[in-house]
Amino acid sequence: MTTGDWTSFAARFAEDARMSFPGLPIGPYDGRAAIAKAYQDNPPTETMTILSGDDHKVRFRWSSGNTGTMHLTWTPTAHLSTLTITFD
Repeated sequence: MTTGDWTSFAARFAEDARMSFPGLPIGPYDGRAAIAKAYQDNPPTETMTILSGDDHKVRFRWSSGNTGTMHLTWTPTAHLSTLTITFD
């Protein structure tokens, strides 16, 4: 993600994927193109460290120290179907 190549990043999502941020006034973003545009328009300004997790739930910490959880669902072709990000 440090490359800023959001098209390649978004290619990991299903064409009809959904990314949401419950409790925040952004999104949801529906579809691969909308997800790529969201990252292009507002790229992360911090790096993320994975604290723990598996293929469906990942705990993370931003470089600022803020933490959160990513909930993921996958298609049979191993593309992200939904990505729900919550912050503590």
